[in-house]
Amino acid sequence: MRIAAAPISWGVCEVPGWGRVLDHDTVLREMADLGLTATELGPPGYLPADPAALAATLDRHGLGLVGGFLAVVLHDAGQQRSVVDLAGRQAELLAAAGGDVLVLAASTGLDGYDERPPLNQAQWHTLVDTAGMIRDVAVRAGVRTVLHPHVGTQVETTAEVRRFLADADLPLCVDTGHLLIGGTDPVELVRAHPHRIGHVHLKDVRADLAEQVRDGLISYTEAVAQGIYVPLGDGDIDLAALLKLLRDNDYRGWYVLEQDTALPEDGDQADQAPRLATARSLAYLDTVY
Repeated sequence: MRIAAAPISWGVCEVPGWGRVLDHDTVLREMADLGLTATELGPPGYLPADPAALAATLDRHGLGLVGGFLAVVLHDAGQQRSVVDLAGRQAELLAAAGGDVLVLAASTGLDGYDERPPLNQAQWHTLVDTAGMIRDVAVRAGVRTVLHPHVGTQVETTAEVRRFLADADLPLCVDTGHLLIGGTDPVELVRAHPHRIGHVHLKDVRADLAEQVRDGLISYTEAVAQGIYVPLGDGDIDLAALLKLLRDNDYRGWYVLEQDTALPEDGDQADQAPRLATARSLAYLDTVY
């Protein structure tokens, strides 16, 4: 089982005002101290954008690069060329530093993940076309692309996930938490489409808070602050069943630990929480895989 980490588990997020951001040496050191051997890239600008500097930073901590998350507007025909070019540059950076997967999300174009304007038919078709174009430029750079259904993006709900599977040929990033919050049982998704799974983000989630987000009673940001994400095994996702399904269907990719966290701005007492939560998740995986 290839287990990696991601900076979002330490509160490092691209959303303005998300929370206090720890420096990357602290985060990478804590990942390595936990025995992890690889990480995703984190938001643009968090780790060096120069391939040599990025590789040197990761090497200093004994970490490899899995890939990176990229949330861009896929549905706007007027932005299509610039978005594809941006994704191509990101793919080249990932490949040069040893990564092999571009984790693509269909951004709304708004800050954060609390609002989601609807798309019309033409915009949806543009989204699918742009995702395919990004896949093609990434392949030329030596990187594969997966589509990440994500809360507050244009592919969030069960209907949108099914529509994307029908209309596009990209594999999916199964993010267990974002899928459940959006209304999709990740176990059932893997059971129905085992050969469309290209990457895995492992989360556990409190179903009660997920339901409140779906019902519009609280925002996604509020749910994160209230602890919607918990260490693996402490929430309501049947992770043991999901891992068995992936194993039985010969999934050989990475399992990236991602417990989206926001650190408070007014002190450092919470700084140890990400490391402790990740350690608990690793201990849980030892019992079920």
